[in-house]
Amino acid sequence: MSENNFIDEVIITVFGGKGGDGAVSFRREKFIPKGGPDGGDGGDGGNVIIMSTVEKNTLMDFKHKKKFRAENGKNGQGKKMYGRNGEDLIIKVPVGTLVYDYETNELIADLKYPNQYVVVARGGKGGKGNIHFTNSRVQAPTIAEKGIEGESRVLRLELKVLADVGIIGYPNVGKSTLISVISRARPKIANYHFTTLIPNLGVVDMGDGNSFVVADIPGLVPGAHEGVGLGDKFLKHVERCYCLVHILDISESEGRKAEDDYYTIRMELEKFSEELAKKPEIIAVNKIDLLPEDELEKRLNKLEEKLGKKIIPISAATRKNIDLLLNTIWDTIKEMRIDRQKQILESLKNAPDKIKLKIKPVDVDIPKKVRFEIIKWDEGVYEITGHDVEVLLKKYPIDQKDARLKILQILEKSGLERFLKKVGVKEGDTVYLGDFAFEYME
Repeated sequence: MSENNFIDEVIITVFGGKGGDGAVSFRREKFIPKGGPDGGDGGDGGNVIIMSTVEKNTLMDFKHKKKFRAENGKNGQGKKMYGRNGEDLIIKVPVGTLVYDYETNELIADLKYPNQYVVVARGGKGGKGNIHFTNSRVQAPTIAEKGIEGESRVLRLELKVLADVGIIGYPNVGKSTLISVISRARPKIANYHFTTLIPNLGVVDMGDGNSFVVADIPGLVPGAHEGVGLGDKFLKHVERCYCLVHILDISESEGRKAEDDYYTIRMELEKFSEELAKKPEIIAVNKIDLLPEDELEKRLNKLEEKLGKKIIPISAATRKNIDLLLNTIWDTIKEMRIDRQKQILESLKNAPDKIKLKIKPVDVDIPKKVRFEIIKWDEGVYEITGHDVEVLLKKYPIDQKDARLKILQILEKSGLERFLKKVGVKEGDTVYLGDFAFEYME
């Protein structure tokens, strides 16, 4: 994976499918001129599901496609034929993806292992057909419910690099050069600060089928945990590494002391995450080829004494001691990797071939007492409105006569007539209910 196609954060919008509309239909049979109602229910809308998979390594799929819609439920039909439910839409993301609600920044799911999934937008409930609306007074109802809209949501997907090893250090200490030497990655390298704008990933082949992934983490400067420079955006990428390789410039060619660099970076790590700061750390000093041997030995001994830790001297440019560094890394991480792989294999045993979920579709509840308000727009022109009225209009199609009567009956139970008179509505005035206008008659 090159730095040019690594995307670690995307914003997408998901839409659950709309429920299908219920049908208004009557039996038409020979010798039965007026059969009873037989309109079937609409199907429920499909759900949007995000699922982790080992098939994906990046969020590149979302670079251009930003909107995802599950299938709508099918409408009901005559002969008591129910509409088919909409198909669920399964969006596959790499293992390690974090799913956030964009509006609230709430963490919805942390997809650590393969085949984990989360429902991010439910489909809407299908509307009831007219077979449900017969009673002792109405034997041939011409009313059916509309399907309900599915949920919609804006999400932020964040991918934490699932590297085994995070290479950290100040800009220009040679991290990009090192990763190009030890792996198949070919990062862009130039001698100026903030060259690397995103984490470079590389695969290190240790032979005998053994390998590990390294991530060159850019942007660590004083204040990185607060977002200064590039740090805050990229520190998150090392949170799941098994160990950190801390690269220092022993030549001090940038005018900073190696020990000062070390403590500055350590402070940033600790401020960003205590868990991150506790990870095993391997310290390597780079650019040993720029110093005479006696000066190198002097600086190395002094640095080891001050830090109180063993240090591996390397030269990424000449490859000196690179094998020593790689073997040290491998010895540090191999047992930790085996434990994680066991967890992953265990999760794969229970992986579903096809997701089968019982998810309650989105529905709208009509309260026993409907709240509404009456707005006077002009002389003799009024509108019945309010949240509960909108709910009724979502449920019942205002263009159907029986549906209009149903809505008005519900409103009348909550005192519609009394309120109309209270605000001054007179016979002959026009009253709007949604897109429908009727003439008020006492």
